[in-house]
Amino acid sequence: MSTTAVKDNEPVLAAPKAEDLAAVLIAKNRPQRPSALSTSVTFGWRAMLKIKHVPEQLFDVTAFPIMMTLMFTYLFGGALSGSPTQYLQFLLPGIMASSILMITMYTGISVNTDIEKGVFDRFRTLPIWRPSAMVGYLLGDMLRYLIASLVILGVGLIMGFRPGGGFGGVAAAILLLLAFSFAFSWIWTMFGLLLRSEKSVMGVSMMVLFPLTFLSNIYVSPETMPGWLQAFVEVNPVTHVVAAVRSMMDGNWDGGEITWVLIAGAVILAVFGTLTMRLYNRK
Repeated sequence: MSTTAVKDNEPVLAAPKAEDLAAVLIAKNRPQRPSALSTSVTFGWRAMLKIKHVPEQLFDVTAFPIMMTLMFTYLFGGALSGSPTQYLQFLLPGIMASSILMITMYTGISVNTDIEKGVFDRFRTLPIWRPSAMVGYLLGDMLRYLIASLVILGVGLIMGFRPGGGFGGVAAAILLLLAFSFAFSWIWTMFGLLLRSEKSVMGVSMMVLFPLTFLSNIYVSPETMPGWLQAFVEVNPVTHVVAAVRSMMDGNWDGGEITWVLIAGAVILAVFGTLTMRLYNRK
C-alpha cells in the first residue's frame, strides 16, 4: 500500500488498490457448513431463550396441568371410584397424556407467529439443513412437555398417587409420551404454515384436540360408554397413548399398546413431517 506526502511532511494513506480489497474480502477457506444436529440444537436453544425472556409462557405447562389434576380428581373421584385418592391412580396417567398433547398445539402457533414477523424469510437464506428450524421448535417444546410431566407427577405424588411400576415405569412412560408428542407436534407445525393467523391455528387445534382427549379412556373406562361411542374411543389414538402410559406406570406393561404408539408416532412423523417441509419450502 503506497503513501503520499502532504505539505507538513506527514504521510497519509492512499486509496487501497482493488486487488488488496479482494484479497481481504474473499476468504481462501470458506467456513465449514454446520451439521444438521448443531443447527437443530441452536434453534432449540433459541426456543428455550424465548421462555427465559417471557416466563409467562410456562403458565400452560405449570398452572394448567395442576388445575386439571386437582379439578378432575376432586370433582369426579368420589362419584366414580369412591374416593379421590383411588380415582387418582386411574386418572393421573391420562391427565398427563392429555395435558402434554394439548400443549403440542403451541408449536404451530409459534411457527405461525415467526412467519408473520418475517423471521422465516431469514432462515431460508441461511446455508443450513432446511428442517433444522422446525426441529428446533420441537426440541425447545420438548422441555415444556417434560416440565408439564414432572409438575403433574409431583402434584400427583403429593395427593397420594403411588405408581406400581416404580421409578423405571414412570420414567419409561414419560419418555414414550414425549416421543409421541414430538411426532404429534408436526401436525400443528403443518397447520402453522398452512393457516394465515395464530388464532386460526389455535381454533383448528382445539377443534381437533378436544374431541380426541375427552372422547377417550382418560376419565372413565370405555366399558361404561354406549356402544357407538365405544367404537370411536377404541380407534382414538389418544386412547392407545393413555393405555400404554397407564400400563407402564402401573407396572403391567402392555406390549401391544406400546408398539401401537411407537408405530403411530413413526407414521405421523413421516407423513406430517414431509408435508410440513414441502409447505415450508414453498411458503
